Amino acid sequence: MCGRYFLTTPGAVLAEAFGLDAMPELAPRWNVAPSQRVPIVRAAGGGGRELALVRWGLVPFWAKEAAIGNRLINARAESLAEKPAFRDSYRKRRCLVPADGFFEWQKVGAGKQPWLLRLRGGGVFGMAGLWSSWRDPASGEPLESCAIVTTAPNELAATVHDRMPVLLPRALHAAWLAPAASPSELAPLLAPFPADGMEAFPVSKLVNNPARDEPACIEPA
Repeated sequence: MCGRYFLTTPGAVLAEAFGLDAMPELAPRWNVAPSQRVPIVRAAGGGGRELALVRWGLVPFWAKEAAIGNRLINARAESLAEKPAFRDSYRKRRCLVPADGFFEWQKVGAGKQPWLLRLRGGGVFGMAGLWSSWRDPASGEPLESCAIVTTAPNELAATVHDRMPVLLPRALHAAWLAPAASPSELAPLLAPFPADGMEAFPVSKLVNNPARDEPACIEPA
């Protein structure tokens, strides 16, 4: 799974990396956690791309309450086309979730050691995501939310965990966001990122606490 990540890249770099017309103003985040508002990049209604802030934890349009999103922070690539919670978004509402790296927890004895995984040498990338629009049946209030798509791990990630997010290089962003893309065209994009293009190292257990959002979360242990 992917339960935490970080994003500290400046807005100007994000705009260039994801083809955004407007430069986003985002505060650096060192420990992004589920249920928080996160930036996504998606196709804009009039063409081009836009950045939106949505809640991490996808709430399907048919849900009776928003709490279901707490269990839907990740979407398995292997079942996107079939699982009721994700299949509509897979067909119509795909997005990119910008990140500089993500965290996974390795079992060590009776405990778990957090690891940071990122592109070799650092740099921002896009995780494949899905988004949804839901309206509270009681209040009528709208809510946009997202999930991060995960796949089997590459050789590096497998030393830490049995899943990893789908990392999409810039050359595949347009294919993932294309509104008319079919499941058969999208499926090949959901492969593990090459292990030789990534690096990993253990970090402080500060990251275990979602209230700790500080540079120390990404420093090597």
